[in-house]
Order: sequence, then structure tokens, then C-alpha cells
Amino acid sequence: MPGTNGPLRQFTRRTALTALGAGIVGVTAASWPRLTGTDIPGRGDNSLSIAIMGTAADAAARQKVIDAFAKVHPEIKVKVQAIQAVDWKDFFTKILTMVAAGTPPDVVYVATEGAQLFAEKLAHPLDDYLRRDAADMKEYFEDVHPSLVEAFMYKGSLFQLPIDWNAANMYYNTASLRAAGLERPAEDWTHTDFRATLAAMKKAKPADFTPYYWTNRLFGGVVPWLYANDTSFLKETKSGGGEWLWDGFYGNDPSRSLRSGGYQWLEPNADDPRVFESFDYLRGLVKDGLGVRPEEGGGSSLIGLFASNRIGTTPAGGYWVQGLHEAGMTEDGFDVQFFPKWRTQRHQFGTAGYAIMKTAKDKDAAWEWVKFSASLEAMQIIFPTPNTTPARRSMANQQLYAGTGPRHWNVFYDTLDKFPTTGPIPAPPQQAAVETALMKNVSLAVSGDERQLKQALESMQRDLELALRRQP
Repeated sequence: MPGTNGPLRQFTRRTALTALGAGIVGVTAASWPRLTGTDIPGRGDNSLSIAIMGTAADAAARQKVIDAFAKVHPEIKVKVQAIQAVDWKDFFTKILTMVAAGTPPDVVYVATEGAQLFAEKLAHPLDDYLRRDAADMKEYFEDVHPSLVEAFMYKGSLFQLPIDWNAANMYYNTASLRAAGLERPAEDWTHTDFRATLAAMKKAKPADFTPYYWTNRLFGGVVPWLYANDTSFLKETKSGGGEWLWDGFYGNDPSRSLRSGGYQWLEPNADDPRVFESFDYLRGLVKDGLGVRPEEGGGSSLIGLFASNRIGTTPAGGYWVQGLHEAGMTEDGFDVQFFPKWRTQRHQFGTAGYAIMKTAKDKDAAWEWVKFSASLEAMQIIFPTPNTTPARRSMANQQLYAGTGPRHWNVFYDTLDKFPTTGPIPAPPQQAAVETALMKNVSLAVSGDERQLKQALESMQRDLELALRRQP
């Protein structure tokens, strides 16, 4: 039977609010106090402790999920801890600090960047629970694209249920597009079309304007261009296994044959000629003033710049919509299109969901929380506004985007439906070291001549080799 640390519990579907959606970033690491055992809510009183990335400002929302869950499972006491972090990597580091201190939470909200780290070292597989509760879970999997689920498969086992996700689509400022005399890009526009669009935008507004803005990180940086060019900076393979899930829940899905036991990134690939080609394309954009040198981090100032018509295009997911709305952009002030096509039109995405820790006091109780959080009713409450893309296809609808835009909101979920090979952020268990190796060399690669680009990729290859040898 799944779980040995507590009684099996019957699940009843009721409305609830999950503890976190896309994740809250931008809080300085300096504001985080030293962790001790007493900092973990529920520690010492047998409560189920849930760790999320967030701030104290989310207290009301967190209490709603606790209250709603308590109505269904009054016997399970839940307390949520919001951990302030600069980004996911910083958040995972703090979770590892808790583990090392012997005060780990029972459940953690984990994004793709940390999924394999947790699966390898920290998380408990959901396989037995899903087999047992297959009838209850059928509706969930029918509403969630298999690409999202596969991102949480690791060596044949599933470790998380996707709650929210975002692909790297291309946002554009509609006023800037019109000023350049252009219409909405076609769905199958190419990387050469994209460059021509940037050039037209720059010509129409040469001062105090950036046609293309991008950041130096795993999501939305160079990786979407690599995927579109049918390559990556890591060699991508897939492990066997997982038939129990795919045959059980996705047997009739047209992409069933594509599914696996999970992604693997075991070797560096920065010396691939297509990686050079992709970087050289971006180097050309920077050289010709069509794009900026990539900024590190999540581009927290980007929303204001975009809303003030100082940026023409940028890659981002559905998580950006609410921010643009709050910054004063009208429904017709911005729009979104699929990422430009190169050799492929494969997109990059990231997703997130709850992971049950191996050290959880009561894994059965933890599963009820995970299962409850994935219900339609619960997710409808946690995603009342488009501050991320819900994992459930049925929720990416006109109602969610009414009053905020974009007009072509269907692009978000269509990214998976129209491009089923679209894949997750390349994040092996050594993700932190891998991302550091990537970020260290990106700016150098796109800021000089071809010789400097070649040297930067050679350096990246060496750094990645060392990163992948490290123990996660």
C-alpha cells in the first residue's frame, strides 16, 4: 500500500485554494532569516508542513486553502510556510538547508528546475497512490496535457502532479508593431521573420526603445532558440518505463508514442554546431542593436518597460498577463504568438506542483493534500486571475482572460496541443551547477566577434562537464 506513516484516507472533492501558483520572485535573499526547527510551522504538533516559495503577503490565500482542506479532512492539520527567495534555485537551496538541519517540510511546491533534484534525492514517488486512486484521478489526467506530466517523470516514476505551467511564447507590443507598419505575425513565422520584425520596429522608433529583450537564465533566455533550432546545450535523452501511467491514463492520446519514463540530460552539448548557430543569431541581434545583452534573473523591471512601450518583444509565459494588466496595459495593448520557427517550432516550458518528501511524517496525509490541490474546484479558486497558466486545459478559457487580454490567449495552451514535442526546461539533478555554467558564458558569447563566441562555448562545454559530474 502507498505510504506507511499514517492511515489511508478517503478523498472527497471540495473546493480549495492551493498554496501557490507560478511562484513569487524578486525578494532579496538578505531578507531571509536563519532557519531553525522552530521556523517550520507544524513542527512538533504533527501538522502537515507545506513549504512554498512566497511572502507573508500570501497569508490570506494560504489560510483559505487550510480552511477549505480542513472541511474535507478535519483529521489532517496543515500549516503552510512561505519561504522568501530570489528565484527557484535560491528556494531549493533553502529547502536543502532545512533538510541538512534535520527540519525538512513534509511537502514542497517544486518547479521544473528542481524536479529531478527532488526526485533523485528528496521526494517520494506517487506511483502507488495513483494506481490505487486511478478512478479518482482519471478526470485530472484527461484535463492535463501529457507533456506536462512527462516533465515530472523520472526513471519511470511520477513525482509531482502539474498544477501550473508556462511556455516561452513571444509577447509583442501591439502599438510598436503597428508603428512599424506590421500586422500580427503568422503562427508559423520564422527566426528570419522575427529579425525583420525587430528591424522594422527599430526603424520606426530608433530612440529609447529595445526591439527584443531577453534574460540570462534557463527559462526564456537562449534555451527557446536552441529548442527551435532542434538542439540544446545539454544532450537530451529519455529513460524507459512509465507504461503504467501512459497506458493507464493516456492510452488513447495521439502523442502516446512520444511518452517515456522521463527526460535525461547526462552530457553537455555546447559544442554542437547548431548551438553555435543559435548563439550566433542572438549575437547578431545584439550587434545590430535589435536586442539587448541578456540580463540575469527574471527581468523584474521588464513589465514596466514593456507597458511604457519601450520594449517591442520578449519571451514569456501566461504568468505575465496579470502583471501587464496591473501595469496599466489594456487588452489590446499587447498580444502573444508562438515562438518563431527554425528547424522546428518546439517550445520550452516550465511547470510546477507539489512533491511529497521522503521524510514526510504522514505520506498518506501528504497525498491527500497533493490530490486535493489538483482538483478542478481547488485550481479554479487559486487561479482567479491569469498570473500563470493553469495545468488544466479547461481552465485556459475566455473567462480567465476577460478584461486583461491578450486577444490570442489560446496560444498558451495551444503551444502544447499544436507542438506535442514541446519540452521542459533542461534541468538535471545538478540543475544549480548547470544553470551557473550556462549563465556564466552566455553574455560573453553574444557580446563579441565569432572568435569570442567560439571561446565562450568551449568554456561552457568544460563548465558543463564539471557540473554534470557533481553530486546533486
